[in-house]
Amino acid sequence: MISVCESCEVTDIAVQPTGIAIHTDSAADPVIVDLVAIATGHLWPEEERASRQYFPSPWTGLMEARIAPCRVGILGTSLSAIDAAVAVVARHGVFHTEDDKTTHFSPPSRQRSAGDHPDVTPRRAAGGRFLLPIPWEPLEIATPAALEAAIAEGSDALLNRIFELIVKELEYAAPDWSEAIGLRQLTPDSIADAWFADRLTHDPFQWAQRNLQEVERNKREHHTVPWRYAILRLHEAIETVVPQFNDADSRRFRQGLARVFIDNYAAIPPESIRRLLALHRAGILRILTLGEDYELQREPDRTLIVHHRQRCEFDVFIDARGQKALKTRDLPFPSLRQQLLACGDDIPDVGDDYTLQAPETVRGRVAFGALPWLMHDRPFVQGLTASAEIGSAMARAVSQQAAGRRRRLWYIE
Repeated sequence: MISVCESCEVTDIAVQPTGIAIHTDSAADPVIVDLVAIATGHLWPEEERASRQYFPSPWTGLMEARIAPCRVGILGTSLSAIDAAVAVVARHGVFHTEDDKTTHFSPPSRQRSAGDHPDVTPRRAAGGRFLLPIPWEPLEIATPAALEAAIAEGSDALLNRIFELIVKELEYAAPDWSEAIGLRQLTPDSIADAWFADRLTHDPFQWAQRNLQEVERNKREHHTVPWRYAILRLHEAIETVVPQFNDADSRRFRQGLARVFIDNYAAIPPESIRRLLALHRAGILRILTLGEDYELQREPDRTLIVHHRQRCEFDVFIDARGQKALKTRDLPFPSLRQQLLACGDDIPDVGDDYTLQAPETVRGRVAFGALPWLMHDRPFVQGLTASAEIGSAMARAVSQQAAGRRRRLWYIE
């Protein structure tokens, strides 16, 4: 029998010897089950934290808010940040597209002053989406066997060995690009700087316009950019190695290669790029490159950004940096949170079927596929492919026990 509870918030999950109690806001008594699957996806800050001047995420009331013409800051580089910008300006004008696909934004004439319009503040924008064959072709150099062989040599210098495989794979798939970027001279620590170098030397809107033209040309000609396609396939292959990195390599990976992988797969739809360009042409959008060295100060009536000895003030501010990795203490279910914290694990310990493995009273009874708590060792877990794999593994928990613990990377601040 299947029962669906609509508009129902789960307030607590308590694992008991005789069953698992699921408490909700719509019933006085809990529902008792034998196994519970937590597949809550993203977890955004509570809307109560939002105000008319500050939104801790685009999903905390922004879409329903009516923001008057003012100075608006949006922190982030993902599609969520672009959606936030479009949501703000859509209240003040319309987008229209010409026959040549050029997009324009037309605000009412009384609002045309650039100083009265939303001001968008991403940190770095990703490139446009690109054409690729599906199903994906197998890698030639960084094969599962080659990765396992690198792991078998131990954790010391593992990232360097993995990077050697990446270099060989890219030289095989895209020799011209590899030579142009000087790939053979790069390291896991310097590749991110080389990856973003061309973008950072150009005006961001000129670069976006050039990139959009390239994306549209490749689409017309059914051309797949070989280095982009290779890096896209590499990021899923390398993800299986991440749990084996020691602490030092884990930090190096997140500061270098992970940034390249994320930028490559977080490509932006062409229509979104056209809208950003339209807002810039209308004189109501600018980009501030913050990097990591900036200070954000929240005040009751405004938000301040201080960077490189510059000071920017915003009447409304939206944090659109996306989902952050969460720890056990962040679980929204008090009883389950206390049971897991009692084990001393900062991150929930799960099996290969994603069921919780500790404490003993919980083992195998809670399938834990909540993405924010899996991002520590699976930095690319938010994709559809990863979600399908997690769902299949959790489904197996209904009929069989986990064969072993999932290899994972312990959390590093």
